[in-house]
Amino acid sequence: MPTWKLEIEYEGTRYRGWQIQHNAKSIQGEFMEAARQLFSERVDFFGAGRTDAGVHAIRQIAHLKVPQIKVDLTPRTIQYEFNDLLPHDINIVKVSNAPDEFHARHDAVERSYLYQISTRRTAFGKNFVWWIKDRLDAKAMAEAAKLVLGKHDFRSFCETEEGKRQSTVVEVTHSEIFVDGDLICYRIGASHFLWKMVRRITGMLAEVGRGNLSFDGFERLLKFQSDVPAKYTAPPSGLFLEKVLYKGDSFSPERKSMLTVR
Repeated sequence: MPTWKLEIEYEGTRYRGWQIQHNAKSIQGEFMEAARQLFSERVDFFGAGRTDAGVHAIRQIAHLKVPQIKVDLTPRTIQYEFNDLLPHDINIVKVSNAPDEFHARHDAVERSYLYQISTRRTAFGKNFVWWIKDRLDAKAMAEAAKLVLGKHDFRSFCETEEGKRQSTVVEVTHSEIFVDGDLICYRIGASHFLWKMVRRITGMLAEVGRGNLSFDGFERLLKFQSDVPAKYTAPPSGLFLEKVLYKGDSFSPERKSMLTVR
């Protein structure tokens, strides 16, 4: 079965997330509609990460499998044909041939997210940041972010799906705060993420930055179950799926934001 690996970027503002939905616009839904116009039969199209409503992607990975195809399609043709049909806020950056058994989600070994907090009001980047009016202590946030590293039970930092049982233990490989202009950015990497996990960690780091939560208080949230982080879930606007890694990949990101606010 012909299989392609797609590298995708999108602005999630207008969409109810990645996963296809019957009564709302989704990123996957836009791709499936484009595929319906390009191919005469149903295709297999899955992404590596199911981003929530309003969340963006710098480099989402998806696989496209077409059961039967009568003509040879090059990766460039796939890219151009899809991009001609996709809306302006979704773009395929690159297409490459992949082994038949390649699965964008199951084969991924690590994912990285980037969250952007703006320390000033901005006219241009409001869809891509969380503007916090209060003064934030970035150094205190950076120290608290280090506590997230390693294996923890993140049950206090996730939303559980009704009727679905899953482990809430995640091993975090990267967790750092850095400053770029008027932006305070949080980057976190792990093999997988729980629903709303990044946004709730970010929300509590912001509370540390405001001076409302101590270093020890943040650490306790990683050790004992609490409903507090749910009340401080950061908005989706500042969150980006930054990178998806597969076996053999390496990732050495710069301490740089997606949008520099100066």
